[in-house]
Formats: sequence, C-alpha cells, structure tokens
Amino acid sequence: MRWILGLPMTMVFAYEVIHDCTCCLSVLDGLAVPKGADYNLLLMPILDGRAFLYSFISPPEVRIGVAFGSGGSQSLPATELPGVSSWLVKLFTDTLVRTMVEPRRRCYSLPAVDLRKKAVGGVIYVTVISASKLSRSSLKGSPLRRQQSCSIDGISEEHLDDKYLQTFVEVELGELTRRTDVRVGSSPRWDSLFNMILHEDTGTLRFQLYESTPSNVKYDYLASCEIKMKYVADDSTAFWAIGSESSVIAKHAEFCGKEVEMVVPFEGANSGELMVRLVVKEWQFTDGSHSSNNFRVSPQQSLYGSSNFASGTGRKINITVVEGKDLIANKSGRCDPYVKLQYGKVPQRTRTVPHCSSPTWNQKFEFDEIGGGEYLKIKCFNEETFGDDNIGNARVSLEGLVEGSIRDVWVPLEKVNTGELRLLLEVVANAGSGNGWVELVLVEARDLIAADLRGTSDPYVRVQYGSLKKRTKVMFKTLNPQWNQTLEFPDDGSPLELHVKDHNALLPTSSIGDCVVEYQRLPPNQMADKWIPLQGMKQMMNKLETQIEDGNLEGLSAVVSELESLQDTQEEYMVQLETEQMLLLNKITELGQEFFNSPPSLRRRSSHD
Repeated sequence: MRWILGLPMTMVFAYEVIHDCTCCLSVLDGLAVPKGADYNLLLMPILDGRAFLYSFISPPEVRIGVAFGSGGSQSLPATELPGVSSWLVKLFTDTLVRTMVEPRRRCYSLPAVDLRKKAVGGVIYVTVISASKLSRSSLKGSPLRRQQSCSIDGISEEHLDDKYLQTFVEVELGELTRRTDVRVGSSPRWDSLFNMILHEDTGTLRFQLYESTPSNVKYDYLASCEIKMKYVADDSTAFWAIGSESSVIAKHAEFCGKEVEMVVPFEGANSGELMVRLVVKEWQFTDGSHSSNNFRVSPQQSLYGSSNFASGTGRKINITVVEGKDLIANKSGRCDPYVKLQYGKVPQRTRTVPHCSSPTWNQKFEFDEIGGGEYLKIKCFNEETFGDDNIGNARVSLEGLVEGSIRDVWVPLEKVNTGELRLLLEVVANAGSGNGWVELVLVEARDLIAADLRGTSDPYVRVQYGSLKKRTKVMFKTLNPQWNQTLEFPDDGSPLELHVKDHNALLPTSSIGDCVVEYQRLPPNQMADKWIPLQGMKQMMNKLETQIEDGNLEGLSAVVSELESLQDTQEEYMVQLETEQMLLLNKITELGQEFFNSPPSLRRRSSHD
C-alpha cells in the first residue's frame, strides 16, 4: 500500500509498508536527495501500538544557505557566508546522526488517554545489576587498540583469561554521572543503586563500560549502551533501547513505582550485555503537581482558572539541609564541605563541617515562597585556603508542596561522579500576619463607560479593605485599561471593595463603577482569575428600563431620583469646569499683559531665555 501525505513545512512523504510492523517513508521534498540515494524514514511500532519509533535509514543531505543583507534590494545585495553555512550543515547533520539516524531512534507516543499534563522533570532510580558475556577481545572500544598487544607478567593481554577482567560502569543522565565499584570477571555483578534526576520529560541513560587495571593510571573504555525514556500523556513511562542486530527493546511502566528490568547489548561489540533495573519514583508537572507511586499529589486548583503571575504566595518554605554522603574530597583526601542555597534572589549557606565526606548539618533555612516554577539552586563546596572548590550542583523544584507534610528527599549532585544531599522541604503559612495575606492582582478592565466629554476615560482603581485603602496607577484615554498591578493586604476577613474612578486633573474624580470581590471561599495559597461586573451607570440604565417595563412606579421613582442626583452632580462638575476654564484664561491674559507692559530689554532677555 502507498500513501502521499502533505506536511505544513513543504515536506511531502511517501508511505510504503515494508513488513507487517515496519513502515518506510521516502522524503520527496524538503531535503535534498541525490539521485540513487536512500534517505528513508523508518517507522517501528512498539508497545502493542501505543507508540512508534522513527529514524532515518541513512543521513539525509542537508543544505543551509546563510546570507546577510536585504537580498531583494539591488542597492544592498545579500552577502553569502559559505563558511557559516558549511558549519551549520555539519552541526545539523551531526545532530541528526546522533539522534535519529539508524539505529538512533526517537519515540512518538499514542496514549489512549491524554491527561493534559506537561512533565518538566522526574526522579528515577537506576540499578546497574550485572553484565554477562564480557570478552576483552570483542569489547575493546578502539580497533587500533585491539591490534596492539602489551604483556602483564609475560602473558599477552589478548590471551589473558577474561576471568581477571576488572570492570566498572559509569551511568550518565544529562550532567549527572554516577559510577559503580570495580568487579572482576566476565560476568560481574554490581547491584549498584543510583538516584538520578531528570529535568525534562525525556532523557537518555548512557551506560559506559570501563576496564580498570592496577598497572594503568587511566581507565580503558570498552563499550557503551543507552536506554531512552519518555513521559507519556496517560501518566506512564516508555523505555526503549537498541537490541541485537538493530532490533528494538521496549518496556512500559504504567505508573510510577513499577520496576522495569532491561537487558541491553553493548553497541558495536560482538558480545556482552548489561542488565539494569529502572524505577520512576515520580514525575513533576508544570502546574506544581507530581505523580508518585500511582498516586498524584496536587495542589488545589484555582476556582476560576489558573494564574500566570509569578509572585509571592504569602507562605514560607522551610528547607533543612540534613546531611550529605559520598562527597568528593580534594587531592590530599581532605573534605571540608558546606552548602549554598539560593531561592529567588535570597542566598543562604550552611556551616563548614571539617574532615568529613559524609557530613551532618541539620540546619534550617526559611524562604518566602515564590510562584511560577522557581527552582531551589544548590551548590556544594569544599573549603580551601586559596579558593573553595565546587564539588557538585543541583536544583530542586519546590512546586506542589502541601501544608502539614514534610518532604524528605535525597538530591544527587550534578557534574560530579558522586555525592548526595538530604533535604527536608516544608511549606507553612506566614505566621507573622495572623491569618495570612490577601493578594489582589488587578489585571485589566473592558467596556468601561466614557466619563469624559471626549468619549474616553482615565480610569484607575481604588481598593478598600477594612480601614486600608490603596490605588492603582492611572491609564489615560482608554475604555479597556490594563494595569497588571499587585496589591497586598493582611487578611482580617474584611470585604474587598473595588471602586473604578475616572481621573480628572482639575475636577473631582467621577465614579465609573464599583464591585466587591468574594474571596472568602478561595482555597488558601491559590489564586483565581475572574471577571467581575461593575455596578454603576450602565447597570442603572438597565434598572430604569426594567422598572418601566414592569410598571413599578415606586422603583421607577427611586431610580429617577438617583439619576437626577447624578445629573445634578454632573452639572456641578460642568459649572466647576467652566469656572476653572475662565480662571485659567484670565490668568493667561494677565501674564500676557505683564509681558507686553514690561521694558523692551526685559522682553528680549525673556525671548533669548
């Protein structure tokens, strides 16, 4: 069967079924394809059709032209930069080869249920269990090294018994690396558990096998393999790797906490495979919630939608730096560690614990909670006489913390081979303000009445909360103002009243409308987005029309009295405006008379000034 599909980026693919479960896509347009070349896109369904892998069979030819100038103008012709173009072509081609040219594959999931969650990070436990079928001759990473021969105790290395092979595995996930101990034999067993942090919804676990020999200072690279993982929109996790003869190894964890074991062959080797166990402890999402052990813990959602404002929440976050373990020592073997924390713009640091690679601090720090996905940044240092050494960094998401519960986490340090910190995370209400704070963000208004004679208004909002009064800035000449201004009040249960006013430079301000914000039913520490109708002139006209239709004379009389009162006030404003205008004209006339009656020399001096 054969189909033609048009894509938005001027690419057209031809689909052709090769086998029962493999589909090949030939790129017809959008990439330069030389005659006779085979640049097909391969599709491989996995996990019973819940996802498929895709990759190019061979590297496609990439053409990129870079030029500066208008290009379309004859006076300013475009200047081509062939050096930049060739560099970009090489960079793009290398990226394609590393990520989606056979046997490197990417995954597209097809979940049965889409929970509309965007994962931004996760915690995964990686256990390097064992390796099997290791052979020194077939695992050497460099063919040149295979041809070379050295001797140990008079025995050729190529013929040395594999039972004396000493190996370890280094695990990489982003900038986080961990290393197992050294084990001996062709089937070593490590059973090393590592706590790894992922900062995206996808990641690549790389396992690199090294040989450690007592006679060599450097480690010899033998082989490597990798496992890719991806969060699926139904709250599950997909794992896949390259199998023997470029086949596919795929596993599926339906929920957090489910163990997945995979046996993956080392790439480019004739023998040797690695067994690992993977457990996703939790996924973290953009809304601050996280899924853990098949149970999602999430903050209460906004009553009227979510807020996009990154501001203080009125709560406090207590962070206790409890202890560390396996921290890196300096060249002399000494470790005097301390920790720096930064949340927002506030830095903190622990004391220094001398002569200890597994220190205990038990120091507690308090920060004001910040919304908008702000991370806690951690840096660990080894105190030195001439400049302290950085022995690892980390960052921790503080979204989704729930009052009344303490989160106990071990955080692995990145950019180093070893080291973890234990933190206690707790969020509490702001005790310094009694019942907390009420935070009001005045975003915008629309369809306001024209309070000025020119058909516009100069609106601002005066907020009254109990005995406290605050106001926003003035937005001039608009009926649809945007303030985006935050006001805070200590929570005492008072009504929150908003009075929209029209600013006048000379006359008293006039009222555009009023409303009351019902915030009492809003859950603590949550923000609600809501449009609130104003009560004012427009509503009064609607009320008048209703009273006329109903024939309610008493109600009609009351409304007419209110309108007459407003009309009288407006007439007073007009009289005052005319008076102010007359006074201003008289003042200008007086100043003109003084100018013309002044001596000529003074007039010339004034004009020069």
